[in-house]
Amino acid sequence: MKLISEEIQDAEYLVENVNGQKKYKIKGVFLQSDIKNRNGRVYPKQVMMKEVNRYTEQFVNKNRAFGELGHPDGPTVNLERVSHMITNLKQDGSNYVGEAKIMNTPYGKIVKGLIDEGAQLGVSSRGMGTLEQRNGANYVKSDFMLATAADIVADPSAPDAFGQGIMENKEWIWDNGRMIERDIDAWKREIKDASSNKLEEKKLQIFNKFLKNL
Repeated sequence: MKLISEEIQDAEYLVENVNGQKKYKIKGVFLQSDIKNRNGRVYPKQVMMKEVNRYTEQFVNKNRAFGELGHPDGPTVNLERVSHMITNLKQDGSNYVGEAKIMNTPYGKIVKGLIDEGAQLGVSSRGMGTLEQRNGANYVKSDFMLATAADIVADPSAPDAFGQGIMENKEWIWDNGRMIERDIDAWKREIKDASSNKLEEKKLQIFNKFLKNL
C-alpha cells in the first residue's frame, strides 16, 4: 500500500466571535471522487463513499477525526502535532464538504496565529491504498483508507516535488495491527550525512535510485 495525499486549494478559514471568544474553523471541499485530479488519480465514487462512511462512523462521529499541521510523512496521526478536529463530512454530489475546528493545542495555536496574521493556508487529505493504472490515470482501489480528511499545509499548490515523490512511493505494510514503513532509512541517512557541497549531487543520485524503483 502507498501513502496518498491530495491538496485542496479552496478551503475557507472562518473566525467567529462566540461569547467574546474567537472560534476558528476550516470549511470546504475536503475530498473528491469520480474525476481525474491534478495528481493523475481517480477515486471511484463507490470506493470514496465506502471509506468516508467508515471514517465518519469510526472517527468523525466519535470526535477522533484529527488532522496535523504540516506535511506528515506517514499514515498515522501524531497526537503531538494535532492542530484541528474534523467535525463534519457530508457528500455533495461527487465531492465531500468538510468542516473542522482549530483546537487549543500547541500546533492549533500556531494555526490561529497564522490566520490572525493573514497567512494563506490550505488543506491536504492523507490516506493509504493501492493504485491501478488504466485509461491514462491511476485508479485508487477498494482497499483505500483515510488517515485524515484534512491536514493543514502552508502551500498546498506547491509541495516539494522530490519529498512528495519519495513519500508517496514508500510502501507500507500491516504489522501486528499497525502500519509500518518499508525500509528506506538508508536513503534518509545518505542525505543527512552528505556534506553541504555534495548535497545536491547526493540528492540526484538518490532520485535516480528512486526512479529505478518505480
